[in-house]
Amino acid sequence: MKIAVVGTGYVGLVTGTCLAETGNDVICVDINADKVKMMQNGKMPIYEPGLDLLFNRNIDQNRLHFTTNLAEAIEEAKIIFLALPTPPGGDGSADLSYVLGAAKDIGKLIKEYKVIVTKSTVPVGTADKVRAAVSSQTDVEFDVVSNPEFLREGVAVEDFMKPDRVVIGTKSERARKLMGELYAPYVRQGNPVIFMDERSSELTKYAANSFLATKITFMNEVANMCELVGADVDMVRRGIGSDDRIGRRFLFPGVGYGGSCFPKDVQALVKSADEHKYDFKILNSVIEVNETQKRILFKKVKQYYKGDLAGKKFALWGLAFKPETDDIREAPSLYIIDELLKAGASVTAFDPEAMANVRNLIGNKISYAADHYSALHDADALLIVTEWSLFRNPDFEQLVELLPTKVIFDGRNLYDLSKMQELGFYYNSIGRKIIEK
Repeated sequence: MKIAVVGTGYVGLVTGTCLAETGNDVICVDINADKVKMMQNGKMPIYEPGLDLLFNRNIDQNRLHFTTNLAEAIEEAKIIFLALPTPPGGDGSADLSYVLGAAKDIGKLIKEYKVIVTKSTVPVGTADKVRAAVSSQTDVEFDVVSNPEFLREGVAVEDFMKPDRVVIGTKSERARKLMGELYAPYVRQGNPVIFMDERSSELTKYAANSFLATKITFMNEVANMCELVGADVDMVRRGIGSDDRIGRRFLFPGVGYGGSCFPKDVQALVKSADEHKYDFKILNSVIEVNETQKRILFKKVKQYYKGDLAGKKFALWGLAFKPETDDIREAPSLYIIDELLKAGASVTAFDPEAMANVRNLIGNKISYAADHYSALHDADALLIVTEWSLFRNPDFEQLVELLPTKVIFDGRNLYDLSKMQELGFYYNSIGRKIIEK
């Protein structure tokens, strides 16, 4: 099947590449000429494990193409995916200008029936707006489908190729048949393709991400309570996670959620509720708690040094909002760095993938280490912010040698408490007792 993907951000590039992998002829379009040229030359603009292999293979086999020309991209395509950014506006609502602008441009260009699919995360009612935007420019028959993505950064290829479920919102039997054919190779093991109306499909994505954000935030609140009453959050997590009604996933406490999805999707759902005069109390609380949680590691550091951080030097392991990605959008590390710098401290950071993005954002306000051990040079303490596998089992003898103060603030609970006590560290984690030197 011939497919066009408009937008080559994270979602668009993963979608286009994975669709090509099952034999479709895919052309991706983007207005950034430099980015398109880079991709035409086989260079990936993002880091996502496993995507580079599929990306280069499908370029080599002439199934994956890139262009800046929208007319060229959609001319022969049966299905057109809109994978464009929907950044939060000042009031938290999703900015649909890119999506609706592309819809109008497509309306001017189509000459025969097309299925236009909103792959971007969009508020309820967007399919209707896309339909109206296209209709304002053409009399050609078309259908608009809502097909939200459920890709986890770091495992996006697996999520697309072997999805838990595929959600498709359409009232059109013609569009339903085409979308069913397109996704058939991905659900051969029996995972469901769930058809519904467009509005239900749009709300499904926001509801899913908001629920997961709520689950994370609830566990962070439990962890904070554990510290006050002397409980161990690891034990509590195991106790409640064994309940099938709750489940084990998303119960690890930490320094708050970040990334490109949870923060903006929760805000957008709250804003949509506001527009319908509904006070979404739970999600308002989730946003408030998460903002506080992002700074909890700094609060621990400040308490330890009795408020005097001027001249202190901190090593920071992890900049990305989660492991296996270079994404720093709404990353807790940025909030922690900002607070440390305002307090007069200096920071040397290491992350396996995200340092270039942080440097592009904040420049040389902090130092960047060649590896995680180098970051410890002359540091007063180590802060662990992202749970990269590299950090899970360090050479503790080398750690002691390079960090003679033996002070660690762990925002991801990577290390065993008894081990840290045995080694003589001051170790302050989330929702567990503090190990004193």
